[in-house]
Amino acid sequence: MFTGIVQGIATIEDVTAETGLSTFAIRLPAEHAGGVSIGASVAINGTCLTVTRQEDSLLYFDAMQETLRLTTLGDLKTGDPVNFERAARIGDEIGGHLLSGHIHTTARIVEILRPENNVTLWFEVPDEWTRYIFPKGYIAINGASLTIGEVRGNRFNVHLIPETLRATTFGTVEEGQRVNIEIDSQTQTIVDTLARLGYDRPAPTL
Repeated sequence: MFTGIVQGIATIEDVTAETGLSTFAIRLPAEHAGGVSIGASVAINGTCLTVTRQEDSLLYFDAMQETLRLTTLGDLKTGDPVNFERAARIGDEIGGHLLSGHIHTTARIVEILRPENNVTLWFEVPDEWTRYIFPKGYIAINGASLTIGEVRGNRFNVHLIPETLRATTFGTVEEGQRVNIEIDSQTQTIVDTLARLGYDRPAPTL
């Protein structure tokens, strides 16, 4: 499990693609690489991956074809920055909301607004996932636990403070870029339960 509090920015050092599998060599900041064991879980842009090898602060992960298809990991290349979070331990503070590291879908950044001292990002998601997106609800974007601002049809926004921009890759994103989305599990459970009882949420209107 993860908390959605991104611990920092790591760097893709190498990507090795083979049939049905890609191996990522990712360098974490040295202060976050200690005590990692083979088999440990680390969220990379919100995707739970397993450490297969370690060379000091350089960690290796394998991603299967299905993972590459469902997430943005297949878009990554050498030199790219990524958000990372090591798996939570019992007793850790839950500063965001509990995440599984299992990506539900991807979204595309459709607009970036930069008012003074903050940034607003607008995202577009596939229509079938809008049923789980509510104003002031939780959502995880590239592994970061964030609060949804406005919702308009299949688009929603989040407002980011300078500290979030500094500690994550959101400070350098561009329009058109894809991001990983993990829907809040409690929201999904409530919406699906109500749907089974006949209280389905109406389709979004633009």
